[in-house]
Amino acid sequence: MLEVLRVVAYRRLFTAQILALLGTGLLTVALGLLAFDLAGGKAGAVLGTALTIKMLAYVFVAPIMAALVQRLPRKSVLVAADLMRAAIALTLPFIDQVWQIYVLVFLLQSASATFTPAFQALIPVILPQEKDYTRALSLSRLAYDLESLLSPLIAALLLTIMSYHNLFVGTMAGFLLSAVIVLTTTLPLLPAADRTGTLLHRTTLGTRIFLGVPSLRGLMALNLVVACGTALVLVNTVVYALDVFGGSTTDLAVALACYGAGSMVVALAAPWILERVTDRTMMASGGVVLALAIAAAAVVAWTEQSWLLLLTLWTVLGAGTSMINTPSARLLRRAATDRTRNYLFTAQFSLSHACFIATYPIAGWVGAVWGQPAAAGVLAALATLGTVAALRLWPDDPHPGPPKISARQKAR
Repeated sequence: MLEVLRVVAYRRLFTAQILALLGTGLLTVALGLLAFDLAGGKAGAVLGTALTIKMLAYVFVAPIMAALVQRLPRKSVLVAADLMRAAIALTLPFIDQVWQIYVLVFLLQSASATFTPAFQALIPVILPQEKDYTRALSLSRLAYDLESLLSPLIAALLLTIMSYHNLFVGTMAGFLLSAVIVLTTTLPLLPAADRTGTLLHRTTLGTRIFLGVPSLRGLMALNLVVACGTALVLVNTVVYALDVFGGSTTDLAVALACYGAGSMVVALAAPWILERVTDRTMMASGGVVLALAIAAAAVVAWTEQSWLLLLTLWTVLGAGTSMINTPSARLLRRAATDRTRNYLFTAQFSLSHACFIATYPIAGWVGAVWGQPAAAGVLAALATLGTVAALRLWPDDPHPGPPKISARQKAR
């Protein structure tokens, strides 16, 4: 897997990604503490609103920005987005009103919605061989999982010697270092993107291509499955650990670590697995795994009998999520042309996050009103529907490899 780091441009971009992820992780911890300072016992509502604003920015801002910045050099877009994120992070310690959090979170996540799809669309150009690209996807997945485990630990250590306000300085430093690395990296010359048509045409181009390619239609359905499992873990793990099983904050950390560990194991094994099975087989299996594990979580919440079983299920949920997420960009790479690549990656970024707008409220509000078994049951039903839909929308292809793309899609 580490062989792809021999490619200088990829190695530098991967380093920039890690620094930006670390900055984002510190921001998550600091933002929670800032919300508590400003809102006290209502901090959960503040963070919930901020999370919704984040998803809205990802869904609606990303495709618009992708269409607007197509005429600009990729390096300029990435550096400008990093600088904007650094500037916003620096202003966060000085705000004293809740509404200011919402405005700055929207601006920050709008910059991220510009940076991430443009960054992801660069990697298949830097690593044109599918084997190398698969290794890069596994490394990227591993970086996200390690960030979720290490950032809270690093933040906890820093908070023993400094105020949480200084974590925002760490966030700013992460984004600035990312910008410097991107600025000093020699990037390949990208072919001209499709600039024909109106802004509306270009904004919706990626989604329209998704609807025309069977594998991408299947991916749309599997995005919902991933959102169901992720929402259960991110929203309700604290309830399972502290309320259902009467545990401690240490138990909460252990449960989240199990989820990350399951994801990392699959990410490490993905290159080996994908040399032996098709993307469809691995991703559909991930959908089945997630649906069954979420249903089992409903039983665990109902019986309140086995904490060890819950930890096992959280590990399985992490593995199932990675079984879908890790190979997903391979589908985008195959379906894309030089002129449509950025639009496709942006569409996946928006469509995948749109699912969370539905699953986060289900996990939170259904769990609060009708209990955790009901929340997990509803999410399990949605995950099952998503998996079945993916199997129907993405017919089995007996010949592994790139899906056939029509002349009309290529013209786009």
